[in-house]
Amino acid sequence: MSAPAAFAQDATAQAGNASAERATNLDKVTVTGSRIKRADVEGPTPVVVLTAADIEKEGFNTVYEALTTLSQITGDVQNELTQSGFTPNAQFLNMRGMGPGYTLILINGKRMADYPQPYNSRSNAVSLSSIPGAAVERIEVLTGGASAIYGSDAVAGVVNIITKSNYDGNAVKIRAGTSTRGGGDTGLFQFTGGKSGDNWSVTYAAEYLNREEIQASQRDFMDSYYDNPDFKGRPDFATATSGVYLYRNTGAQYVWKGSDGSINNSVKNLREACAATSSEFTPYNSSASVSNSTPNRCGYFGYPATQSVQNSFDKLSGYVAGTYDFSNGLQAYAQALVTDSTNKGYSSTQFWQTPGYVYDRTLGYVQAQRIFTPEEVGGPQATVYDETSINVVGGVRGIIADRFDWDASISHSRFDYDTTRPRFLTNKINDYFLGPQDGMQGSYPIYKMNVDRLFSPLTPDVYNSLITNVRNSGSSKNTTGSFTISGDLFDLPAGPLGAALVVEAATQEYTLDPDIRSTVTYTGADKIYNLTATGGGGERDRYAMGLELSIPIFDSLKASVAGRFDKYDDVTNVDGAGTWSAGLEWRPFNSLLLRGNYSTSFRAPDMHYVFAGPSGSYSYIVDQLRCRQANLDPKSTACTGNTDYYYQVFSTRQGSRALEEETGKSFTVGFVWDIIDDLAMTVDYYNIKLEGAVSDIDSDYLFRNEADCLLGKDINGNPVDGNSQACKYFTSLITRDNTDLGTNKVTEKLSVPFNQAMMRTSGIDASLDYKFDTDRWGRFSFGMKYTHVLKLEERDLPDSELHNARDDLQYFNYRSKVTLNSAWSKDDWSASVYGTRAGSLPNWAETGRVSPYFTWNLTVNKKITNKASVGIQVVNLFDKAGGNDDTFNSYPYFWRAYSAVGRQISAELNYKF
Repeated sequence: MSAPAAFAQDATAQAGNASAERATNLDKVTVTGSRIKRADVEGPTPVVVLTAADIEKEGFNTVYEALTTLSQITGDVQNELTQSGFTPNAQFLNMRGMGPGYTLILINGKRMADYPQPYNSRSNAVSLSSIPGAAVERIEVLTGGASAIYGSDAVAGVVNIITKSNYDGNAVKIRAGTSTRGGGDTGLFQFTGGKSGDNWSVTYAAEYLNREEIQASQRDFMDSYYDNPDFKGRPDFATATSGVYLYRNTGAQYVWKGSDGSINNSVKNLREACAATSSEFTPYNSSASVSNSTPNRCGYFGYPATQSVQNSFDKLSGYVAGTYDFSNGLQAYAQALVTDSTNKGYSSTQFWQTPGYVYDRTLGYVQAQRIFTPEEVGGPQATVYDETSINVVGGVRGIIADRFDWDASISHSRFDYDTTRPRFLTNKINDYFLGPQDGMQGSYPIYKMNVDRLFSPLTPDVYNSLITNVRNSGSSKNTTGSFTISGDLFDLPAGPLGAALVVEAATQEYTLDPDIRSTVTYTGADKIYNLTATGGGGERDRYAMGLELSIPIFDSLKASVAGRFDKYDDVTNVDGAGTWSAGLEWRPFNSLLLRGNYSTSFRAPDMHYVFAGPSGSYSYIVDQLRCRQANLDPKSTACTGNTDYYYQVFSTRQGSRALEEETGKSFTVGFVWDIIDDLAMTVDYYNIKLEGAVSDIDSDYLFRNEADCLLGKDINGNPVDGNSQACKYFTSLITRDNTDLGTNKVTEKLSVPFNQAMMRTSGIDASLDYKFDTDRWGRFSFGMKYTHVLKLEERDLPDSELHNARDDLQYFNYRSKVTLNSAWSKDDWSASVYGTRAGSLPNWAETGRVSPYFTWNLTVNKKITNKASVGIQVVNLFDKAGGNDDTFNSYPYFWRAYSAVGRQISAELNYKF
């Protein structure tokens, strides 16, 4: 990445190419974080710059891949590795560990539409999947609160993507690559060009990206439950997903159908039923307490390997931008960026279960489960994501009285998506195994269980007769009209008083249109089995006005102040939000800048937090209450590997119109020091506090607290007040089965968003950049960027204890992150090395920490003619794949922040004409 300088939004490509130089005399330019043009490349708030050249040197194919390596991106997100999640095709950033949505994403200072499908089925955020690298000139990242300039969402920071303009000539890049562990073949084509005349210019770009998926079965460290670290060296004790079972309440027995037609719990029948059902099924022991010679379950060890860990991409993007100068000094401008993609992801294969207990007149009260293998259903089952994003802006700008710049524009951003996936129809799959219902036995339905079908293979033809394609769609829009005027009001003794005024009017809306058959309230015969979709939709209007001043106090001291008011017109309790900021810049020497900034921020509740309709989902939970009642450690295999304690439950959720805005405060202080020529250093302290954060309670956190409240003590024996406000809330969200046949298992959990009490994080950002020339060996550059999280404190409810989650062994965000870069060029050759060190994470057993995670990228380029060059890129040079955690006994056996992709290699050709 480039030296610690903040470049202009309206700077030319040539200025961007000269970004390495520490200029002192510059034309005034606009920097992210301020609307006032300035001559200084550094201001009161830290801004990190990632140029298109940086992305190229680091070896990445996409903007998102490059941004996730920034040291400030310490937070964890659901990603393609978690295909069982709700947004496995989106690409979100989590700056400072505050969560997606708390970082404002802009294109040329304009807002983008949110990804329609909410993150984790809860909150809205902008996905970077629609940004083609071919259109990007640079990315400016402001690492602090900026609501006084930009309004809602700018809590943790601002990412401003600056697209190419004033481009002269044409350039083509062709890249092809793959992963050395298998899968992930990638082809990339980029075309960029531009032309200009006496009073006009046009810049255009196109990009096509095609990437093959990577299946978990292509990674030997995650292709089977045998890879669970708990069972290394003792595979006979490995536990799996129950491939098939029939459980009788009478005698509490798992029973099996033998080849002679008998149904009993003998090991002989177990082995015969397991082999007859699927060649992929294997008898296993459900816990280490069961003797090796007596397996008691029939399992599917390859169940997790049926999912993909990297989606396939097929993306086409187009970009065009132009300006036209009128004779009266006005300039009209317009930009358009369109991306259309068809992507595929593969989740774990489907399964069927009885709807709780059913009554069979021969077998009594029974439960059954059946997993379906890829060979039965005709191969991996894909979810197809068809997505289209559009970002357009048009406006005019000019100068008033030779001193005030003004700009009037209208921008529109839209994101549409449509997904299809194969799923069972409830009536057909139930009829296949149960037949028609034959009355009721008390509160339980009576069926004739088809044991023969339960313990026999399913053919692809039969499978196709039981399924349907589920189609969900959604759309998100954001339209903003804005007027900005800036310039020098008058001269003060130390210089001119700069000012900027902005007025905005905007409308935002989204709709989620799920397949009606998958909604919670649907009762038709063709209801989708084991899948509930999220619906919702709404709109809101926003009006805003902001004023910013740049005040020279002395020649070496400058202050900046800003204030803004946003008025919301919607159904929530948000009416208006006023924010302000104040900053100081002191330059005691030409080579040293001391800076500080204090700002307030706010975030209007996510649209889906407000407008989400009733929805449901199934997820696996660890029943910590029942584990502890059985004197088991909830983290132990005896608990997590036993279906009596680790099982799937239904969760319902809906939005809340009683939400209020989240409010924040941000403080940064630091320095920029040009130590000597071409050696620069920055150090900044940040402190961000957020109150009233909206969230759903984390499932593990909920069940841990429920157990503490009902048992009156936590797992360490410390007393817990079961009558506290927090305990009443936790226990009210969980429903347990207390019927005659019930075992106090969880039947349902409720999730409703609410304004939490407080979150606060603080830390240090530092950078060092050095460049030097040699006559014999060429030009060298070295750089380092470092972020260290000092604290991340949280309080969920007003009477909850404030705890420092940063040091909690259940906190899976990085506490520190370092990026290192070095580059060399001589004559026609150039090379660069880019490294990332992600700090330690807790191990899964919560007994220690996993070692830091290092990856290195290498690029080498050779100019072969005046117009052409070739290069090679190696991402993850040493083929690192996740942290080594032998206590991680849950698939995929390492935390999702790590990569399962491994080493990637590619070659490219660049041609300019």
